[in-house]
Amino acid sequence: MSANGNEPGIQPPGARVLLKPIEQDDRTSSGIYLPDTAKEKPQLGVVIAVGDADDIKVQVNDRVFFAKYSGTEIIYKGDTFLLMDVGDLLTRVTN
Repeated sequence: MSANGNEPGIQPPGARVLLKPIEQDDRTSSGIYLPDTAKEKPQLGVVIAVGDADDIKVQVNDRVFFAKYSGTEIIYKGDTFLLMDVGDLLTRVTN
């Protein structure tokens, strides 16, 4: 099951998901610029594609939190994605 409009052409196998990490802003709420070295590693992402396992409880376009250093970074056609086991997902964001 892949995303329809933003499909990257990658289909994760089994109980894995493909995520597009949501990067934090370059500036703080008070307007201070954050260099790349000061930014936190993203922990929020959008599900782009899901594997074919029966027990996957997330769907394409769900926003999810995931374990900080989990997944394998994949750069495909200039975009960065994370491929990870479903067990590394912490929770789905409902709003």
